[in-house]
Amino acid sequence: MLKLVLGVLTVLVAWFTIIFLKDFNNNKNNLESNSWVKVGIIGFITNFFDTLGIGSFAPTTALLKAFKQTKDKVIPGTLNVACTIPVVTEAFIFMTVIEVEPVTLIGMLSAAAIGAWVGAGIVSKLPEKKIQITMGIALFVTAFLMFASKMGWMPGGGEAIGLEGGKLVFAIAANFVLGALMTAGIGLYAPCMALVYFLGMSPSVAFPIMMGSCAFLMPVASVKFVKEGAYDRKASLGITLGGIVGVFIAAYIVKSLPLNVLGWVIILVILYTSTTMLLSAFKPRKESDVVQNLR
Repeated sequence: MLKLVLGVLTVLVAWFTIIFLKDFNNNKNNLESNSWVKVGIIGFITNFFDTLGIGSFAPTTALLKAFKQTKDKVIPGTLNVACTIPVVTEAFIFMTVIEVEPVTLIGMLSAAAIGAWVGAGIVSKLPEKKIQITMGIALFVTAFLMFASKMGWMPGGGEAIGLEGGKLVFAIAANFVLGALMTAGIGLYAPCMALVYFLGMSPSVAFPIMMGSCAFLMPVASVKFVKEGAYDRKASLGITLGGIVGVFIAAYIVKSLPLNVLGWVIILVILYTSTTMLLSAFKPRKESDVVQNLR
């Protein structure tokens, strides 16, 4: 069963990669003016720590904003497109070493992918102000979930490696929602981990479930963003390339780090980014901006 899951994932990521590279090639003479070096380093750092369980969406958003590497409007699409291949790489690593009951795994992964397809179609068409507000709130929620985990407010989990009955239905429905929300820039790791713990599953199975969910939903959502042109092509490719290197170094060389202090720093950075995103959304616009938006 695991071979079938990994086979489907291989097909999905190949489908996404072909569409992504074709779109990049078609627009290679009209790329954004950001820095290959900066976006590559951002990808390396955020996906390195993503592999260790930190999550990449909020830190990547914070760094893209801090170094002015892309526009707010295309951040959701850029996050999904840029992190797809690194996250799929993580999923292959963790899904082959940690056992999860097949029905639970497939059900939750499929729900996340369907949710992402629905969510991407909505988010890719949202105006910049709504994206800024959505992401500002999303980042605040992410920071709160990380803070709650640090404070020990999250459920501690159990020993189960699978679910059945009402718990399984609830898990599938919840992962559908998390998949849709991820397309708006809300990282899936923290809420999915909380869901796994809440339902009494073993903390170890959170890794293949949350990484597998992202791996299945991100190619689906990202294809939607690519087709809508709602992403930063140069930043996405740079983050992808740097991210792949970061994943392999974290998974096979470093494996673990004392992340307690880093976790607090990331919470503060996320809160700062959330605040700046919301302030940007409610900042009075210049008359020229209003006229441009009406065209």
